[in-house]
Amino acid sequence: MQFVEKGIENEKTLLLLPGTCCNWETNFMRVLPELEKKYHLICVNYDGFDGSDAIFPDIITVTEKIEKYIIENHNGKVDGALGSSLGGTFVGQLAVREKIHIDHAIFGSSDLDQSGPVSAKLQSMIVTPLLTGVTKNMAKRNKAKKLLKKMFEMDDESAETFVECFSGFSVESIKNEYYTDLLTHLHNDTYVENTTFHFIYANKMGKRYKKRYLKYFRNPDIREFDMQHEQWLFGGEKYAKPVLEAIDDMMDNRD
Repeated sequence: MQFVEKGIENEKTLLLLPGTCCNWETNFMRVLPELEKKYHLICVNYDGFDGSDAIFPDIITVTEKIEKYIIENHNGKVDGALGSSLGGTFVGQLAVREKIHIDHAIFGSSDLDQSGPVSAKLQSMIVTPLLTGVTKNMAKRNKAKKLLKKMFEMDDESAETFVECFSGFSVESIKNEYYTDLLTHLHNDTYVENTTFHFIYANKMGKRYKKRYLKYFRNPDIREFDMQHEQWLFGGEKYAKPVLEAIDDMMDNRD
């Protein structure tokens, strides 16, 4: 595990949790400069995605390591936690387990998909080769970059960095991350005292995701944006600016 703290020392703390098969450096690369201006950031790389030889074990084991770090270094409390995509699973678990306290639990376009062991195994068998195969040869690499640029309006540099990120992680870590995410379930109508659950909802993902947010959480704060899944992280200022403003509002950190 890797924890890197940056930003303003005495400002509100914001935990950054990357998504599937990604590290914080790549996941948040385009918005870090703006976040650093206002928050004390705690950036996390999970086992298997931290440059070490460790293998990602499972969602709960990694959640426990994050809890331990926050307890030992931040008195068991952060002002906010922002999880990109799969990172939202960690945000949810950190909040509902109540080993630490999060004032503002922010889900970045998380799908919050859940399934049983058989379905999870089948899905991971299908998805893992897709995630690991994009850097196998130049043709696949270029195809992946073209898709990223089309879907998320990434520039060449961002697309190249994102594709390159996939080549540094083991197949086992990617499989374990994807598989155990599906097995890590939330209860319906979740409520945690003094925690607000916020959602960055990319409406081009589809309405079923918004229905999940309403199903799993009591009175969630859902902010809807006309964009693709996490497009604000890679698609330029026109997507990033309104989402960053919404995060400031969620964190009660408005100018």
